Amino acid sequence: INSAYLVEAFFKLNPERTTKAEVAQLIEKGTFLVADGLDGGLNGAVYVTASEGRGYFGMLSVAPSRQRSGLGRQLIAAAEAFAAERGCSAIDLTVVNLREELPPFYERSGYRVSGTEEWPKDELKGLKLPAHFITMTKEITALPASTEPRK
Repeated sequence: INSAYLVEAFFKLNPERTTKAEVAQLIEKGTFLVADGLDGGLNGAVYVTASEGRGYFGMLSVAPSRQRSGLGRQLIAAAEAFAAERGCSAIDLTVVNLREELPPFYERSGYRVSGTEEWPKDELKGLKLPAHFITMTKEITALPASTEPRK
């Protein structure tokens, strides 16, 4: 995850995206879908949750050596399927406004800008540039509740 997010070093004082402790906390609330590499390493990951008819995914990460291979789109599709299998009819994500390439990337997968959110006040000192989040949403087809989720 952290190697994929090094591109954010231009606006953050600490380019690390996450920590082992944060990942452990997120696992208690949601799920990480991962793409294993042939060498036993991790090629990609995405964090996903589903609650009350809405899904959310974040921390979409593809190893730098695998970027532009289609793996990111495969992980997005897996996150959408995860949410649909849990009865969600929409899925949301947030991106930082300074990553100008991200909204068009997600728009090509059917996401639309649905709002903005402020950067957490307790994390503002960690920024080199002012930033906020852009929220994006996609309508998806919820699967019937009787459908057995994939494992």
